[in-house]
Amino acid sequence: MAMARTGYSLQIEGDNLARAKANELHVSPKHSIEIAHFIRGKNADVALAYLEDVVAKKKAIPFKHFNRDVAHKRGLEGWDAGRYPVKASAEFIRLINQAKKNAEYAGLDTEQLVIVHASANRGRCMRAIFPRAMGRATPKRRETVNIELILREEE
Repeated sequence: MAMARTGYSLQIEGDNLARAKANELHVSPKHSIEIAHFIRGKNADVALAYLEDVVAKKKAIPFKHFNRDVAHKRGLEGWDAGRYPVKASAEFIRLINQAKKNAEYAGLDTEQLVIVHASANRGRCMRAIFPRAMGRATPKRRETVNIELILREEE
């Protein structure tokens, strides 16, 4: 068994920080990267409310990087291409709630938390096979993603 990967890509210290991290989630790396880019710098409660609207397909996440052949969505500020990444948004909601709990435990005010660092990067690929006709099989790769959040209490 290898040691768990627990490091964060942003080296930041302080007593007004709360962190949360998830490794090798079975969600789309592209969706996760777009969500991380979108929520970075936002208030945690605002981001949480927005992501819950994404899960309900009321609001879209702007796709700024992986936006080839992505249709326009209404209600996006200063951008047109967007989608509703439900599965990835649900994981981000879970992670933001974890970070808020960690902040509460550390004695921080959960109303004043700002997401100073949100990153998503590709994890390991799980190899599997896809059975086809005539007894053949093609390989398929289950993509995973590592997500990390750092929240800071702002006055």
